[in-house]
Amino acid sequence: MSATGTFAPKPGAAPLGRMIRAQAALETRMLLRNGEQLLLTVVIPTLLLVLFSAVDIVTVPTGKTGGEGKAVDFLTPGVLALAVMSTAFTGQAIATGFERRYGVLKRLGASPLPRWALMTAKTCSVLVTEALQIVLLTVIAFALGWSPHGNPLAVLLLLALGTAAFSGLGLLMAGTLKAEATLAAANLVFLLLLVGGGVIVPLEKFPDAAQSVLALLPIAALSDGLRDVLRDGAGMPWGDLGILAAWAVAGLGAAARFFRWE
Repeated sequence: MSATGTFAPKPGAAPLGRMIRAQAALETRMLLRNGEQLLLTVVIPTLLLVLFSAVDIVTVPTGKTGGEGKAVDFLTPGVLALAVMSTAFTGQAIATGFERRYGVLKRLGASPLPRWALMTAKTCSVLVTEALQIVLLTVIAFALGWSPHGNPLAVLLLLALGTAAFSGLGLLMAGTLKAEATLAAANLVFLLLLVGGGVIVPLEKFPDAAQSVLALLPIAALSDGLRDVLRDGAGMPWGDLGILAAWAVAGLGAAARFFRWE
């Protein structure tokens, strides 16, 4: 109030940082309240980890340091990669696709929040959800007898580049396809990469010609890189990091170029 006792409104947008934090918090709450998204991002990776670790279904390949090792040591890095893909790619693509269809993105694009800040808020929401997933899966893996090794910095770099790669691909799909097509395509890609990305089934089980192609997929690079570090104690997996960086640049660049807000 002013000195004369009258209100003195000060119209204008809130500070940019506060707008991004508020939008990121809203995006996170919406994601965690969505039962279908929660099933995809949390329940499925958890069930896969527990089931395939407890039941002798998958033949664990020999690690680079020798010895077959425990199933949980092979499975946990792949399931962590699957959790990143389910949140950054599948979940984000479906949610953003339907927001675009219902005009939510169009209205948000007309608000004081810049469009790049909206994408930043969505990315922050993805990172928060991934952090919760990784904590949950790590606790379960330790309970199953997981014995991780390696450099934590290498793990963080792999997870960050994997998130960027899958986010770019998810936004590209959501911004170019219809919502129903995005829903079908995102779930189909999730299933295909679950089977053929080295998450549960080792790439060594595929023919040699297929292995060379599958190894270039972002899910294979992420799962193999995490496995090399966490199971075998390898140093910085530059090859896998390079593959993920290439996918991140290509995906985010294409999403920025072709994304349609309406």
